[in-house]
Amino acid sequence: MRKTFGTGSVWEQTLGYSRAVQVDTTLYISATAASGEDGIVGDDFYTQTQYILQKLGVVLADAGFSFDDVVQSKLYLTDISKWEEAGRAHGEVFGEIRPTLALVHVLPFLDPKMLVEIELVAQKSAN
Repeated sequence: MRKTFGTGSVWEQTLGYSRAVQVDTTLYISATAASGEDGIVGDDFYTQTQYILQKLGVVLADAGFSFDDVVQSKLYLTDISKWEEAGRAHGEVFGEIRPTLALVHVLPFLDPKMLVEIELVAQKSAN
């Protein structure tokens, strides 16, 4: 079974991607930035990470998953020296869940106000 989830973003159609794709009991969520209705939310790594995780919580819920199902998390940071700020926000959500984690230092994103992107993989138990 393959099911796609979108947000209606113009970028999804233009670039040909889905916000999330579920294959059987696994959900793959595209890298997500702190973009809101009025532009980028937050001007620091902690605030952007918090906002992104709130957005990802909605994506997970819409697909019938939760943070407890997350098995892999990747944080893409434009300044790796700020990893503790992003890590603190990440730990507030995943401290007890403890998925695998990658912290990746990247060049600036399309919008220079974007400091962080997060990508998740969630897996449901095949009961």
